[in-house]
Amino acid sequence: MRGAARLLAGLAVAALIAVPWVLPALAGRYWVDIVTEMLIWSLFAASVNLLFGYVGLLSFGQALYFGVGAYGLAIGLAKLGLGFWPAVGLGVGAAVLLALLTGLLAVRLTWHYFAIITVVFSLIFYFAGVSMKAVTGGDDGLPFSLPPLLAIGGVVLELTDPTVQYLFVLAVVGGCFAAQHRLLESPLGKALIAVRENDRRASLIGLDPYRLRLIAFVIAGALAGIAGVLFALFSRYASAQYLFWTVSGEAVVWTIVGGAGTLFGPVVGTFALILLREELSTVFENYLLVVGAIVIAIVIFAPKGILGTLGERLARHRSEP
Repeated sequence: MRGAARLLAGLAVAALIAVPWVLPALAGRYWVDIVTEMLIWSLFAASVNLLFGYVGLLSFGQALYFGVGAYGLAIGLAKLGLGFWPAVGLGVGAAVLLALLTGLLAVRLTWHYFAIITVVFSLIFYFAGVSMKAVTGGDDGLPFSLPPLLAIGGVVLELTDPTVQYLFVLAVVGGCFAAQHRLLESPLGKALIAVRENDRRASLIGLDPYRLRLIAFVIAGALAGIAGVLFALFSRYASAQYLFWTVSGEAVVWTIVGGAGTLFGPVVGTFALILLREELSTVFENYLLVVGAIVIAIVIFAPKGILGTLGERLARHRSEP
């Protein structure tokens, strides 16, 4: 089973690498941009999944760190005159710092109290982003231009080229998922799962639930911040609307549909629902009603999500004589 999973993962990676050359001939250049966007949103959903699927904390505030990451890149390039990498560092660093400061308060709470306080944080910074028009552009957002050339390891890339940009996004997203896999397989990852299952028992064996939740919260903030930087890179734009809690709500839905607590559940959920939305929007005006009905059906009949349910059935099949 592991061999089959690795084969499927390898085929998926090969297909994603081939997208800029194969997909335009099959469906048009537009779909390369859609796949780029889906990769970015799947990384954002992974930040929700790390908290909800592996720590048991349902956050509706991940949009805060996503928006701050996007604004960090935009403000660094458009307002501060920074180079590309310093602007990236500003975006990710600001998201991590903000996650640490808000997490010190948020992870003291659990269940619906945690969800509520993350929404509150998101709303506070959303309204601050709208009101600070001189810095953020307010409702109009903050457009910016990318440097035409980017040096990576001695290789000069034309970052404004769509193919280079897609491969850059794919490499960053793939690296983040690889790092998350290593984290979850490490003793720290096992400790996070132990806290999710029973924080009292975890504390009895020497684990500190508060510290572990805070670590996970900061890592999730970093993932959301990186996704925000990539989205700003992709769209050449940052806006306060991406700080709003409903953006986090979409990521929660993608995670649940794909399978919370599975590494690639956010990818499956994000790709499936965005692809479904794009296809239905061309043939049906009220396509969101159909998407909503499908999401409800998945939650009812496959409560562990697509990958979670598939994994459960495969495990049951293997255990049968």
